[in-house]
Amino acid sequence: MIEQKPTASTGYVAETIQGTLFDANELARLSVTQQEWETTTVSASLARMPEHDGLITTSSVPVKRIYTPLDGRSLDYTRDLGLPGEYPYTRGVQPTMYRAKPWTMRMFAGFGTAEDTNARFKYLLKQGQTGLSTAFDMATLYGYDTDHPLAAGEFGKCGVAISSLADMEILFADLPLDKITTSMTINSPAAAIWAMYIVNAEKHGFPMAVLGGTLQNDILKEYSAQKEFLFPPEPSMRLVTDTIEFGTKYMPKWNTISISGYHIREAGATAVQELAFTIADGLAYVDAALERGLKIDEFAPRLSFFFDVHNDFFEEIAKFRAGRRLWAKLMRERYGAKDPRSWLMRCHAQTAGVSLTAQQPEINVIRTATQALAAVLGGTNSLHTNSLDEALALPTERAVLIALRTQQIIAHESGVINTIDPLGGSYFVEALTDQTEQAAMDYINRIDALGGVLACIQNGFFQREIAESAYRYQQEIDQHLRTIVGVNDYVVNEAIKVPTLYIDYEGQKAHLERLDRVRRERDQAAVKRALANLNSVCEGTENTMPAIIEAVRAYATLGEIMDVFRKVFGEYMEPAVF
Repeated sequence: MIEQKPTASTGYVAETIQGTLFDANELARLSVTQQEWETTTVSASLARMPEHDGLITTSSVPVKRIYTPLDGRSLDYTRDLGLPGEYPYTRGVQPTMYRAKPWTMRMFAGFGTAEDTNARFKYLLKQGQTGLSTAFDMATLYGYDTDHPLAAGEFGKCGVAISSLADMEILFADLPLDKITTSMTINSPAAAIWAMYIVNAEKHGFPMAVLGGTLQNDILKEYSAQKEFLFPPEPSMRLVTDTIEFGTKYMPKWNTISISGYHIREAGATAVQELAFTIADGLAYVDAALERGLKIDEFAPRLSFFFDVHNDFFEEIAKFRAGRRLWAKLMRERYGAKDPRSWLMRCHAQTAGVSLTAQQPEINVIRTATQALAAVLGGTNSLHTNSLDEALALPTERAVLIALRTQQIIAHESGVINTIDPLGGSYFVEALTDQTEQAAMDYINRIDALGGVLACIQNGFFQREIAESAYRYQQEIDQHLRTIVGVNDYVVNEAIKVPTLYIDYEGQKAHLERLDRVRRERDQAAVKRALANLNSVCEGTENTMPAIIEAVRAYATLGEIMDVFRKVFGEYMEPAVF
């Protein structure tokens, strides 16, 4: 709609597009001016010094030479941006953002024995970390006890080994579980590991209602990206929905799922694919909870998200801003959520592990700092910064400290926390935010048209899209269309001298002795009853969490609990995708 509107300073009447920020007459004049600039000033410059070919984002999206108000001609401030803490949350989910409290510095930690990781937790908290984030080893991630044949050689190498409640008791010993929040990165065995955390906390006087934290618990992205699935999608979704329902009823401070784009991006997806596939997964969880009988505003406020932060500074900032706006619209308009908390995309971010190089590992500090700054300017709620040595091994204590200090320097020395969304209004950032949101929504519509997330897992849609993007990106590197410092340019031939963390056999021996002691000393009849009850519950339709908690209290091991699921639900073999 065009209306006549006097300016405050001169009374001059100009044509203005109602709701937008820019005067229509001024945009027309700018269009002429920009065309003249292109044909004169730019042409003369290009004659002297041609531009680089193919300037694109990390996701291969072409980037224009310049962005002006012409790129935001349809921008409506109230509709598209709003104010921080208000719909559509493009500028942040909290009214004062980091001016009141910096993001949670939540460094991912876990290796070796429960004792090793407990010591690392305490070290990080002493150094100023404000939340815990737990990594589990491969045997735990696949639901096996450490002495299972398939666990051979994996003890403690990509996280901490947890085989029973006895390990969990040591892992979080002497930590104020009512005052800190704990994130746990685990998926197929998530319900069992969460039950161990709950039971351990209650044994130490912390009732489940006061516990705060996040369970990753995002099984859908396992089928499309990370591949640590165990059971077919349908029973796996049942277990996730059980945790959402249980948390909604009994644990109001706990985020029962962290819908994770991180692993999708690490597998090779673009920024748009990461955002779109993650939101599509989130909508599938919402649908499952609604089918269970929960009301949208009962559970949606405790949904959370987890995103990768890759190398392209502005693309990552735009991704966070577009994601908040898109999720808010979907929750309010598609699902009719009334509680503003249901509209919030609260997210954790982690710098891109896949961007780290084994070559010249010290320069990974610079990559991580750039990515961390993008996450902060994008408005993340918590952040993990990768360590310089993670392309080689688990991080050493020294490397972790440098990674944590990176966040602290950004928070306390850079000045970026002083104002909210400081890049808001940038012609480039706003245009890229709009472009990212629209491209993500186009993907979501395609997924809906193909039958939804589960259908797209079965027909290989996600796998093909990610594989094609990963292949294209690697081709760009191989053809030198994209420079990776230290890999295909600025190469130095020198030995890698960074010290790496070593997991020794003594830790595994101590862990196995504890596991053996648990099996000998527990009440065997109680374990047998609890596992039989869990089997019966799994064969029915009731929520599995109470039965899992009962089994954990009896010191049933992780492997024993997961074997019940394997028996009832069966194991999943991914169909071949071509």
